[in-house]
Amino acid sequence: MRTLGSPFFALQIEGQNGAVSGSSGSQVLDLLANTSYVSRVVLLILALFSVASWAVILYKLWTFKRAERQTAQFVDVFRRSSKFSEVQSVCGSLVASPLVGLFQSGYAELTAQLRGHAPADAVNPQGAAGRPTLKSLTAVDRSLLRASVVEVNKLERRLPLLATTASVAPFIGLFGTVWGIMTAFLSIGQTGSTSLGVVGTPIAEALIATAFGLAAAIPALVAYNHLSNRVRLFASEMDDFSMEFLNIAERNFT
Repeated sequence: MRTLGSPFFALQIEGQNGAVSGSSGSQVLDLLANTSYVSRVVLLILALFSVASWAVILYKLWTFKRAERQTAQFVDVFRRSSKFSEVQSVCGSLVASPLVGLFQSGYAELTAQLRGHAPADAVNPQGAAGRPTLKSLTAVDRSLLRASVVEVNKLERRLPLLATTASVAPFIGLFGTVWGIMTAFLSIGQTGSTSLGVVGTPIAEALIATAFGLAAAIPALVAYNHLSNRVRLFASEMDDFSMEFLNIAERNFT
């Protein structure tokens, strides 16, 4: 009897544990359905923050991937072309690249200064007569710098929402936690009982608010750091391109 009873008892305990783990999901849903109005408002705010941050994350990842691909294509065209006008002709199909904005700004400044001369093409005339000359290379540099600021602002658009979600969501969840604990203590004071049946549900509601706050904040923080680092890489590429553009302009038009 003893040898037969032990496996049977173990199987019974295992079955009970499986039932408990299987019903945990339904218990969480029951808690969400029976939460107080304050907790529901807190969870709704956290859900809105989470949905908005995920929308920004997916959109920026797609945008940055497209910008990286078109930047590589633009740099290849820029370095293979012998004239700025050839590069200008492909800019319309590579508008997602931030380098296109820089080039068009610098090319517009070159064209304005060289108006009345030959087109602003990156060719070395080797002493040809009537060689066009820039009036101010510093003005071209300022034009590129201004365009760089504009492009960085475009890349950083909507990223502050991720920083806001990462910093605010845990505090909103903490507010829900504090409110749930207050409700639990009020229940203790009204009933005079400290049993888990009285205080368990309000404390569980409080922990759900904390979990929702962390679930909204953690992905937003990770994505913000990742996307900010990619913006810095784009800014570094723009600085390198500006230097290369200025070197070509100085070599051929001064």
